[in-house]
Amino acid sequence: MLIIVSSPVMSSTQAQRTVFFVSDGTGITAETFGNAILAQFEMPLHHVRLPFIDTVDKAHEAVRQINHAAQTDPQRPVIFTTLANDDVLNVIVQTAQGKLMDMFETFVHPLEQELGIRSNHRIGRFSDVSKSKAYHDRIEAINFSLLHDDGQTNTDLDQSDVILVGVSRSGKTPTSLYLAMQYGLKVSNYPLIPEDFDRFQLPTALVPHKSKLFGLTIQPDRLSEIRHERRPNSRYAALENCRNEVAAAESMMRRSGIRWLSTTTKSIEEIATTILQEIRPERLSY
Repeated sequence: MLIIVSSPVMSSTQAQRTVFFVSDGTGITAETFGNAILAQFEMPLHHVRLPFIDTVDKAHEAVRQINHAAQTDPQRPVIFTTLANDDVLNVIVQTAQGKLMDMFETFVHPLEQELGIRSNHRIGRFSDVSKSKAYHDRIEAINFSLLHDDGQTNTDLDQSDVILVGVSRSGKTPTSLYLAMQYGLKVSNYPLIPEDFDRFQLPTALVPHKSKLFGLTIQPDRLSEIRHERRPNSRYAALENCRNEVAAAESMMRRSGIRWLSTTTKSIEEIATTILQEIRPERLSY
């Protein structure tokens, strides 16, 4: 049950603090929430994920691990929880020796009072995947994005919510999969290649879908580094070739009126957010 996510080197000026993420599901919500808050603090942390704590017995087992950290660490642990079952949660609340950060107590209960209705006390987007249309739509979006990765097929491009274009290794594939998995969008990505630059025009298959196109570019030196990892000492990875391809791709995108951004210093999350702001797909799920 214990999965250590990371164990940073202890700071010479500040003691390492253990952080537990306790959930009756995968723990993704607790971990995402907790890490977003913890990112505001510069300190060494030891992350421990405790998923699938869905019975009282498992809760007691989790408490033993938490309390062991409380007794052996110089400071008490911090506990982020998304436990929907009151009996399971009470074990943590009453016996765990740490600072408890409960998602339900902090956010859900106040909203119940404000909205005048009781929540369904489910954590995560898909409480029952067998009955969730949103879940199955998301799986369909992932399959679509994999099928339409790197210009593998031109069929059904009209079903795409977004079509990413750019030179090879500019970040199209990871961005496509992130948009599919996180937002349920059907994303195609299409590489711009030297033959396209020689013709001075977009690939013919993309022209009817210009409103869905979004371009990704990257600084040539960074592109060269990435390509060298894949094909060392090749013309494909040569800095001069990367400069030429990036310049030609950016010129083509400007001529075609395609919105684009540089991925050089941006995270996948930042890239995806910018795309959503610009494209604004009609079918968008969270």
